[in-house]
Amino acid sequence: HEHLFSRDLTYLDPYEKNGRRLFWSRGNGWVMAGLVRILDRMPANSPLRAKYVLRLQQMAAAVAAVQGKDGLWRPGLLDPDSYPLPEISGSAFITYALAYCVNHHLLPAAKYQPVVHKAWAGMLTHVYADGRLGCIQPVGGAPAPLSQTSSYVYGVGAFLLAGSEIHSTAP
Repeated sequence: HEHLFSRDLTYLDPYEKNGRRLFWSRGNGWVMAGLVRILDRMPANSPLRAKYVLRLQQMAAAVAAVQGKDGLWRPGLLDPDSYPLPEISGSAFITYALAYCVNHHLLPAAKYQPVVHKAWAGMLTHVYADGRLGCIQPVGGAPAPLSQTSSYVYGVGAFLLAGSEIHSTAP
């Protein structure tokens, strides 16, 4: 079990070129970001809390294991060789969730703080001289090619979310 999410039921069977299951970085980033937003608002004594924390911890371990050398994640999480460029929106949502979990003691800082810092440093290399954030996959429903110059508001929003969590003074 990969502890990652398929886009929907129609994506339970597709595979990447390398034979691994297809898991979209932005889709999994949305799930991780959604889970931390739920946990942030969920009462500490909720009987559902442990289930959400466990799911997030499992996903964190899965994405940390496939983080690129540049600190970022490719559009298809389990076949990085098929995607030469990183995907910033997925990377940013994942980074936001990991930083939240470290800040709120849901993940061990010693293991995940380096993952967060490496991701943030990688994302900063895609803020270009004109101030634009690039390497964001266009609107879609699955991993797809992108260009270094592609920039979209949802990627910028995820980047700002990650940065604000990294630099927060959470408990």
